[in-house]
Amino acid sequence: MQILSIELFGRQLVLSMDDNAIQQLSWGEHIVSQVDLKNLQSPEVVHRFELAPEQQSFQFSLNMQLTNKGVNYQLWQDDTRLDSGQFFHQALQVEPAKANRNFWGLAALGFKLFKSAKLIKVVLAGASVAGYAWLFTIEFALVLIACLVAHEYGHVKAMQYFGIKTKGIYLVPFVGGLAVADDKINTRWQDVVISIMGPCFGLIMSVLCLILYAVTEQELFAGAAVLGSLLNLFNLLPILPLDGGHVIKSISFSMRSWVGLSVCTAGIVLGGFISYLFGLYLLLFFLVIGTIEIATQWNQRHLSHLIPLDRYGQIFSSVWYVLVLSGHIAVMFAFADSDSVILTLPLQILSQ
Repeated sequence: MQILSIELFGRQLVLSMDDNAIQQLSWGEHIVSQVDLKNLQSPEVVHRFELAPEQQSFQFSLNMQLTNKGVNYQLWQDDTRLDSGQFFHQALQVEPAKANRNFWGLAALGFKLFKSAKLIKVVLAGASVAGYAWLFTIEFALVLIACLVAHEYGHVKAMQYFGIKTKGIYLVPFVGGLAVADDKINTRWQDVVISIMGPCFGLIMSVLCLILYAVTEQELFAGAAVLGSLLNLFNLLPILPLDGGHVIKSISFSMRSWVGLSVCTAGIVLGGFISYLFGLYLLLFFLVIGTIEIATQWNQRHLSHLIPLDRYGQIFSSVWYVLVLSGHIAVMFAFADSDSVILTLPLQILSQ
């Protein structure tokens, strides 16, 4: 029974399923992928295949996510989304456990309303400004909010670059911000770029605040720079679901041997040594926790549908991560000898 048909390189890419719940993907007359759905428990199905029209090879992935309304699908060529949409097929629906059906249905509805309600964005943004103004001043609150928005905007721009739909940016009082995606990623490289672009934009904003401080000598810009870097630094910690946790996990889970994991762990240990050397004991603690978390999930890396990084991607991502991390630490150390309590607060926190 045919479920889906997409034109690809002048031929039809056809998804079908037989009475034995074997899902088959064909390109023209050639079967390119098969998946047995009889024991399907995950709400996601992935077909990976390779096509070589005109003697040139291309890697593709057809990702499908099962929902209450139907099946969402995305056709990817490497990091480029070629097509997406939704279809309905009763045989593909995964029924939740009866006891939890009402709870999860209401939870999903509530979360969807949360993501789609523009009023919620305004309320949360207003609450964030009011909260930070209560702690500091209204001027400092506005500058700090700008730093948080810059961080989340980095995530959004990366998502848009990969063709991933977004719901926008939500500011959460005393927590930070959240960039909400409407699609799923397909590769470890997407995970790295989307995760690290937030701290990258945050670093750019901190540097801009330093420049404004040098020009105006207004301490609020210096304070926004160091506190913004502190928030971004915590986001770079190798702990899920933080940005750094996604980056380190994508790097280590793309490696094919324990040697690769050991190299990645050694990098984290080196970061721990540097933290100890400069007295950043809280950062050292989180680095150790992150290392343990990555190691314990190592055996499950093959269960992911995400396409792993190649060797170049692993090296590039590692260097990128270290540079952004070092940049934020450098911003804070620029005011290590300051007489201002606010400007030295980040280093005092990390030295506890």
